[in-house]
Amino acid sequence: MSLRKKMLALAAPAALLALSACATGFPAQVQRFQAMPAPQGQTFVIQAADPEKRGGLEFAQYANLVRQHLTALGYRESATPDSATMVVELDYGVDDGRERVVARPDPFGYGYGFGYRPFYSRFGYYGRRHPFYWGWHDPFFGPGFGGYDIDSYTVYTSFLDLDIRRTADGQALFEGLAQARSRSNALPTLVPNLVEAMFTGFPGNSGETVRITVAPERERG
Repeated sequence: MSLRKKMLALAAPAALLALSACATGFPAQVQRFQAMPAPQGQTFVIQAADPEKRGGLEFAQYANLVRQHLTALGYRESATPDSATMVVELDYGVDDGRERVVARPDPFGYGYGFGYRPFYSRFGYYGRRHPFYWGWHDPFFGPGFGGYDIDSYTVYTSFLDLDIRRTADGQALFEGLAQARSRSNALPTLVPNLVEAMFTGFPGNSGETVRITVAPERERG
């Protein structure tokens, strides 16, 4: 991940990704830098940023979603990697979660969580190419919670990293990072939503950070 992405991830306000019991859809935060050319016959090939994912069935499923979006925009998949004019690198993952504790009722208006657990991904990411190494920390509860009901649940942070570069000279054309918090760590559910968020308004304005809520699949037309 580029330094610019890391700095944006650190600066992103937690409110942008806060869970809401009454919210509908899938809220995500998307950061983009882009110099994408208009579709004029360019061809692409999709590769896994992590070599261990290359050739995997799970990666192929997510890559197919990216392929569908790019072809819908007018770009064409290359017949062979060597003939592609653009290389699309895809990465994704989810952390091991952190506990969130809520007291009910809370006369002070608090709704924060605590018990942060270090980042761990089943894909082996401990800092390389993911935005969660530093973590997002919620404030700690203060004293005086006796007599209140306490609810505890786990919040997971997921990400999708999408980089596109020109094969002729390695020039970067697009750098995108989508992030989300959820109470699920199921990548087959999370990644398609992150892909949808990434390609909403693609390629976007360079340097922008936007919040995008992906509608439930049944509501998409």
